[in-house]
Amino acid sequence: MKLHPIIYLSFIFFFSPIITSAQTILKDPEIDKMIAEVKTENLETTVRKLVSFGTRHTLSDTKSKTRGIGAAQRWLKSEFDKYALESNGRLTATIDYFTVKADGKRITVDSQLGNVMATLKGTDPTDDRVLIISGHLDSRVSDVMNSKSDAPGANDDGSGVAAMMELAKIMSKREFPFTLIFVAVTGEEQGLYGARHLAELAKKSKWNVIAMINNDMIGNSLSSGTLLRDNTQVRVFSETIPYLETEEEAKMRKATNRDNDSPSRLLARYIKTTTNQYVNQLDINLVYRNDRFLRGGDHTPFSQNGFPAIRFCEMNENHDHQHQDIRTENGIKYGDLPDFMDFEYLRKISCSNLAVFSNLGWSPKAPTNVGIEVKELTNFSTLTWKAPEGKKVYGYQILIRETASSHWEKTIFVKDTKAEIPYSKDNFFFAVQSVDELGHASIPVFPIPIR
Repeated sequence: MKLHPIIYLSFIFFFSPIITSAQTILKDPEIDKMIAEVKTENLETTVRKLVSFGTRHTLSDTKSKTRGIGAAQRWLKSEFDKYALESNGRLTATIDYFTVKADGKRITVDSQLGNVMATLKGTDPTDDRVLIISGHLDSRVSDVMNSKSDAPGANDDGSGVAAMMELAKIMSKREFPFTLIFVAVTGEEQGLYGARHLAELAKKSKWNVIAMINNDMIGNSLSSGTLLRDNTQVRVFSETIPYLETEEEAKMRKATNRDNDSPSRLLARYIKTTTNQYVNQLDINLVYRNDRFLRGGDHTPFSQNGFPAIRFCEMNENHDHQHQDIRTENGIKYGDLPDFMDFEYLRKISCSNLAVFSNLGWSPKAPTNVGIEVKELTNFSTLTWKAPEGKKVYGYQILIRETASSHWEKTIFVKDTKAEIPYSKDNFFFAVQSVDELGHASIPVFPIPIR
C-alpha cells in the first residue's frame, strides 16, 4: 500500500534511523479554545472553598451546613448542578451513597460514604465508551483517624478535585459522542473506598471504560528537603503487567515482550503525546510503576478491575504539606494549606487533563484485530487491522519506538488498513490508532502476531 503524508506531519524517510519525534502537530482549535478557558484564579477559588469546610475527613460531620465531608459533598453537587444548566440537559449530578462496613482499621463503625459524580451523556447512543476523571474529596491530618481537627487538604487533594471540576464546567458546554464521568471520590485516605466502589460498579454494570484518569496532588512545585522547584514536569504513573490477566493474555505478553505496553501504559504514552501537542511548558514524566513506592491511589481499584487507569501526581512532593497537623516547629510551617500551592502549575496540569480528555472524547473508536504478520523473516514489518465501527475514520497512525524507549518516537500516517513499513519487529515496538480529520486519535492498540 501507499503511505500518505498527513497535513503538518513530518515526512518519513525509508530506512532512516529514529532520531527525533515525528508527532502530528495538527491541532483542534476548539481544544485550544477550551484550554484558554482554564483559569488560575478559578482553580484557586475552588481550592480555598474546599479548605473552608475545615475538615473533609471521610468520617467527619455529615449534617453541618458549613463543616465536614457532608457540607463539602453538597456544595460540590450544587456546583455540578450549575454546570448542568449550560449543558442542554446532558449533564446530571448525584451523590452516590454507599455503605462501608467497619474494617477494624481505618473505618471504625459501619459508615455511609458518598462519591459526588457528574455524568455528561454522549450524543451517539451506539457508542458505549466511557471516560472517567477523578480527584478525592476527603482530607486528613497526621493521625489518619482524627476526624475533628482542621484538615484543609488544599493540595491533597483539593488540587485534583479543582482540576476535575474545571474540566466538568468547560466540557459540559460541548457535545461528545460518548459518556464522560467527573467524580470526587471519598474514602481515599481510609483505604480507597470510594474509588473501589465506583470501579466495582463499573465492572458489574459492564461499562466500557477506555480510560480512567486520577489526579492526586497536582498543585505543589516545591519539594520538601531538597527544596527543588519544578513546575515544568508532572509524573504519570501506570501499571506494568495488568492486575487482571488471563493465562492466554500472559502467554501472549511474554511471547511479544509487551511488558511495557499494558493498556494503562499505552494510555500514559497517549497523555504524553497529547500534552506535547497542546500544553506549553509542561512535560509528562512517565513513571513505570503503578504508583509511588509502596503507596497507592484511586486509579488502583480500576486497574485491579481490568480498566486502563493512570495517576497524575506532581513531580516533587512536599511532605511538610501533606498528612500533617497544622503547626510550626523549629521555624518550619506544616499543614496542607493553599498558601503553599503553585496555582499556575495546577493550571498547566489541568490543561493537560483537558487536552487528553477532550481529544479522547472526540476520537473515533480504536482499530480492531490489530496484528503483525510473522509468516516470513524480513527486515520490514507488515501490520494489518480492521476499521472500527461508528465515527468515520480519516486514517490511521502507526506509532514506532525502539525497544529501550519509554515513549513513541515516530509516527507514520496511512489511509489503508494494511501497511508494510521499513522497520524490523526485532528492533522496534509498534501500535496503531485511528484518527479523524481534526487529529483526534484513539487509544493505540498493540499488535498481536498473525501467522
